[in-house]
Amino acid sequence: MSTVSSQYPTTMEPMNTSTEQPLLQVENVAHYYGSRVGCAKVSFSLWPGEVLAIVGESGSGKSTLLNIISGRLALSEGSITYRDAAGQPYDIANLPEGAKRRLLRTEWGFVHQHPRDGLRMAVSAGGNIGERLMACGERHYGTIRNAGKEWLHRVEIPENRLDDTPASYSGGMQQRLQIARNLVSSPRLVFMDEPTGGLDVSVQAKLLDLLRHLVRNLGLAVVLVTHDLAVARLLADRMLVMHQGAVVEAGLADQVLDDPHHPYTQLLVSSILQG
Repeated sequence: MSTVSSQYPTTMEPMNTSTEQPLLQVENVAHYYGSRVGCAKVSFSLWPGEVLAIVGESGSGKSTLLNIISGRLALSEGSITYRDAAGQPYDIANLPEGAKRRLLRTEWGFVHQHPRDGLRMAVSAGGNIGERLMACGERHYGTIRNAGKEWLHRVEIPENRLDDTPASYSGGMQQRLQIARNLVSSPRLVFMDEPTGGLDVSVQAKLLDLLRHLVRNLGLAVVLVTHDLAVARLLADRMLVMHQGAVVEAGLADQVLDDPHHPYTQLLVSSILQG
């Protein structure tokens, strides 16, 4: 297990100074793959409307952490507490699987790197969006269809593509549809796993602009995993840098990127500047 010098911050301190409680509280979270460390002793608070970026190279533990806090991977140690709109706390590690799935279909969203993992490719675009609304209890066909049209417009997909399947969409359109599917239910918390990965530069730029607009306008709380520091700078309020399963640096996104303290963060930033 790797160790981290105590001179570098390894926990995220809440930047919200009001009496409001954090939306998500992660304390000393760890996951082990046998004797190998996936991630270890990670702690942070996420506040309503805040975007937290988890950055690092492939294998740094960032995806493991994302899957743990979204309830998709079991905890080895630690605790995760989520508070709903009424302030009711939920112990994510001990929630029944059915309750976790309901959270992911209603109050949470999960945007995958590969849209095929988050869409039903043989179902129409409207059907993909409608399934999410139906999971939240909506049954009126007209309401569902109108919401589908509205959200296609909001993610810049022509409304006349509502009855087409995602399989007929371009990669960028598939990702925008996946975003619409997740946001139509007005989730309070959205997890994003490399949402711009694998896209052409021009398509990526348009998607980033769309994401920034939606996140800010809807007041979403987001946990974003990315290896791209430019994406983190554009979208995130705070940043958590991971290396070999551990958090090596944390703080406000601009501060971490403009004045990195840990040698690993310095290496990441310099590689971007020299690239």
